Amino acid sequence: MPEKLHIVEALGETRLALPQLTQHALAANDRVKYLFTLLQAACDHAVHPERSVPDFSEERAAAGLPADQDPISPASCHMLEGGYRLDGASELCRQIDEALQEMLAPLQIGEQQGAEEFSDRLSKLRRQLWCGSDNSILPAQVELLISGNRRRSDSAHLLVMDMHKALNALQMRISSLRIDGASVYDVDKSDHALIAAFMRGVNRTRSLKFDHPGLGTTATRSGKCLIIQNDIGTTDAHVLVVHVEKRRVTLTYTDVHMQRLRFFRSLFEAWEVHWEDTLSREDQATEDGLYHLCVSVFEARDQTQLEEYLAHLGSRIVYLIDWNRARKRLRPFLTKGAAIGLLKWAADNDCGHMGFLCAGAEQVILESLSGMANQLPGNYGASLEELLGPESALLFMRYVFRTSTDGLLAGRSEALIRDEIRAELANHLHAAQQDVLGIATEQACLIVELAAAVRDILLAVAAGENGDVFSRHAARAKAWEHEADVLVNRARESAHHSGRAAFTCDLVESADDVADELEDAAFHMTLLGDDNWQESAWLEPLKSLAALVHAGGQYYLRAVVMLCQQRHAVTREDMQELLETIHHIVALERESDTVHRQVKVALASQSIQMARFYAVSQCACNLEAAMDQLMHVALTLRDYLLKNVMEE
Repeated sequence: MPEKLHIVEALGETRLALPQLTQHALAANDRVKYLFTLLQAACDHAVHPERSVPDFSEERAAAGLPADQDPISPASCHMLEGGYRLDGASELCRQIDEALQEMLAPLQIGEQQGAEEFSDRLSKLRRQLWCGSDNSILPAQVELLISGNRRRSDSAHLLVMDMHKALNALQMRISSLRIDGASVYDVDKSDHALIAAFMRGVNRTRSLKFDHPGLGTTATRSGKCLIIQNDIGTTDAHVLVVHVEKRRVTLTYTDVHMQRLRFFRSLFEAWEVHWEDTLSREDQATEDGLYHLCVSVFEARDQTQLEEYLAHLGSRIVYLIDWNRARKRLRPFLTKGAAIGLLKWAADNDCGHMGFLCAGAEQVILESLSGMANQLPGNYGASLEELLGPESALLFMRYVFRTSTDGLLAGRSEALIRDEIRAELANHLHAAQQDVLGIATEQACLIVELAAAVRDILLAVAAGENGDVFSRHAARAKAWEHEADVLVNRARESAHHSGRAAFTCDLVESADDVADELEDAAFHMTLLGDDNWQESAWLEPLKSLAALVHAGGQYYLRAVVMLCQQRHAVTREDMQELLETIHHIVALERESDTVHRQVKVALASQSIQMARFYAVSQCACNLEAAMDQLMHVALTLRDYLLKNVMEE
């Protein structure tokens, strides 16, 4: 205890020294956490001597410790039978004990709630042997010092976390000044603007936590350094401490979730912040719930930028509250990476995720999907990304976040917010379905054009045109067939394997065989050459066969367009028209069988070169196969309509 505190205590007025005692206790908190980090690093090095020991210079500076006074050197630690050999272990334990007593002192003097319990816990821990006098230490003793697992037993680390919370509460009680909501004591007048800047950020986004506890801020001065602390929320080991010295801001942030720590770092991408390598301490920090620690340093170029940075820092804290719970709630809807990206977007756009949680939006979406199960027969239970596609799912979830937050802040009823979410989800599902239906319509148009190309080639044959005309029509057909292949790939990307969109994708894939057969038919006609075929017996039935396929393609296009126009239940009149259109295709296929045989009879009755015979017979087979596949696609569409659309 500093000399001034001894004098005050001697005068019998120890409570007068409470603010200064609390300052020293908070400094001891920083110091003891640094000592825990050193011990964990030493033990890790003993187990993995091949790994390099991290540089703790920033952590040491943030804890206010000189560079040459570490009680131990992690690099010197090595394994003994059943324990560790660690030079300086006794001194390390002494310093930890000293820091714990220093943290306890103001809690006892200030009669803070929990002080008696903390004293009993410390006494019990001190009665246990923390480390031996021969500079050796056992794994059980290490756990007694740094374990973060409350289910096993108490530890110095757990005691530090609990006393730190109590010290923050004590600060709130004894503060002699409040600056924009921050409890402040023993600061310089020049500190007021910096504290106000930090609180400007905190207060700007404070409403986004709604009724969740947290964001309590205290500020004090320790020597040359202004110290600002924020309690964030209620989670153990979730602490944020800011040290400001001149224009240098050192942030010490601890968290039990590495993913949230990385997320927090990402909120400063626009600032030239130097972050210590948290990843180098990830292994040591995951042992039995021990927190992850990260230190960052920002050097402001002037007072204005310093205040702007502090305001930005203060405004980001609210997005840490219940972050992990929000991330878990997003699992049914987005992949892990997309969920974290959404939370980042919510923070960058000052929307936040607490509105999503408070409005119960997760349950609304799940219930809505359940209620729409009859529209999702392909794969009920699929993720939202599978139903809508990654881009559309992300846009929808952004809408949910924004609507939940803005609605709750504006005082709109939760029932109204939920109805808005349900309506938007229905729109997105319908849009996903319509996207693929639009692709099916484009494909049906190409099928009609391909059938027309074959028909035009045969008309050119009948008109006595030369082979160049056939080749031009065939080239057009080849280009359209390529476009049809592109549409199939687009349909596969948009379908997401559920509901009407998935069915339509299957329809597009099946109809692609029609396009392939028609392009082959056009190609085979180019093999005829420049001879005069006007008097050939096979020409008229082949022209008729091409005309039937063209008519079948037109009916198929009509059916797909009609399907696109149906959003909800299909009326009796609509269904009748659709079914009549499909049965026209079936009738055309039956007629095409007869005409195809006429082509065969004509070929058999006429003397013709083998090459020409091959070209005509293959073209006829292609047209017949195209018509067969059109009928198959049409009947598939009929079965879907009867099974699903009438039920919607």
